Amino acid sequence: SSTMSFSEAEVQSARGAWEKIYVDAEDNGTTVLVRMFTEHPDTKSYFTHFKGMDSAEEMKQSDQVRGHGKKVFTAINDMVQHLDNSEAFLGIVNPLGKKHATQLKIDPKNFRIICDIILQLMEEKFGGDCKASFEKVTNEICTHLNNVYKEAGW
Repeated sequence: SSTMSFSEAEVQSARGAWEKIYVDAEDNGTTVLVRMFTEHPDTKSYFTHFKGMDSAEEMKQSDQVRGHGKKVFTAINDMVQHLDNSEAFLGIVNPLGKKHATQLKIDPKNFRIICDIILQLMEEKFGGDCKASFEKVTNEICTHLNNVYKEAGW
């Protein structure tokens, strides 16, 4: 049922790229969320406890923002560890997508926004090669999440 087609070389270079940013999972995860909330303020509406925060500084200091940033990075890390095992990969993506679709009712376009900000941060910190190595992974994640949403009747 899976369209996952990563060559061994792609898996290795994607993991290498991801490791660089995952070393500081909490800080980088926080940066990604704060960027999303400031550049796409409508995304804040899903997080009741972030709603009142207007300044990026305030968000950066928030334990909730930091906690969720780390959670996002941990989930992606689990996916990255299973790029060569589509069953295990989908075992992580499917419940995550289902929860966001049915319980949290998060618009799936937000996954693309987060992925694009992660790629942007990778490029800023580690250059274009790092970003290029990880692009296919983000496309894969977003595609599978969108599939889960379709199945959930979104």
